[in-house]
Amino acid sequence: MSLADRLPTPEEGLTALALEAAIAAAAVIMEVYARPITAVRKSDGSPVTEADAAAEAIIIEHLKVTGIPILGEESVAAGIIPVLGNRYFVVDPLDGTKEFIKRNGEFTVNIALVEDGVPVMGVVLAPASGETFVGDARGAYFCMNRNGIMSSPEKMAASSAAPMRIVASRSHGHAALASLCEALAVDEDVSVGSSLKFCLLARGDAQLYPRFTPTCEWDTAAGQAVLEAAGGAVVTLDGERMRYGKHHSSFLNPYFVAAANMPLAQRAAAEMSRILG
Repeated sequence: MSLADRLPTPEEGLTALALEAAIAAAAVIMEVYARPITAVRKSDGSPVTEADAAAEAIIIEHLKVTGIPILGEESVAAGIIPVLGNRYFVVDPLDGTKEFIKRNGEFTVNIALVEDGVPVMGVVLAPASGETFVGDARGAYFCMNRNGIMSSPEKMAASSAAPMRIVASRSHGHAALASLCEALAVDEDVSVGSSLKFCLLARGDAQLYPRFTPTCEWDTAAGQAVLEAAGGAVVTLDGERMRYGKHHSSFLNPYFVAAANMPLAQRAAAEMSRILG
C-alpha cells in the first residue's frame, strides 16, 4: 500500500495531492534529463532549463484544484506572484538545477504547504534516484518512487547520535564553514546537492546543515517541513524558527542553520553569528 492510499483526512489529502504532483513533475524532468540539456541564465544569474518550466506547469495543474495560492519559483521569475494570504503552496519544480546540468542526480522536486508563516507539509522527491521524503502532521516518511508507484512509507527521525556530521553543499561554500566545524567539533562532512541536505538530517544521516549563502523560500520550505516533522529544527541566526511569506525581501531567506534538534540548531546559530561578526 502506498503513502497516498493511507490519507483519510483533508489535510493528509493535500499531502497525497502534492505527492502526485511531484511524481508527475519527476517524470517530465527525467524525459529532459535523458537528452542533451540546454540551460539559459535568469536575471539573477542562476541557470534554468526547459525542465524547470515544464515541471512547474504540471505541478500547478495538479494543485490548482485546491484553490490554494501557489508561489512557484519560475512563476515569480516571470513576474507572476499571487496574493498569498495565510495559506499557500511553495513550489520549486527543479531544485538543484546546477546538479541537473552536471548530471549527478542530486536534484529534487520540492512542494510545501505554508500556514501562518510555517511550512506544515513538504514533499521532496529526487527524480533520478526515486528517493522521496514526506513530512506533515503525522511525522516524516521515506519511500521510493519507481516509475510512478510509491513503495510503502518508512518512518524517519532526526538523530543526535555521534559522530557529528555536517552537510556541506557541493555548489556553494563559505570561508566560515571551517571555523564552525571546529567550534562544534564536527567529525565528518557529507556533501550533497539541493534540498536533499534537509532530508539527510531528517533520516538521521547527518546532524547539521548551516547555510551561509542566499536561498529563497522555495529552496527551503519543503525540506524544512520534512526535517521539522522528523524532530529537527531550522532557525535563523537569531535562534528563531525560520518563517515564510517574506514579500518585502523578494522571498529571500536570511542565513540559517538546520539541525537534528532545536538546542543544536540554536547553538550553531549563535556560533554562526559570532563567526560572521
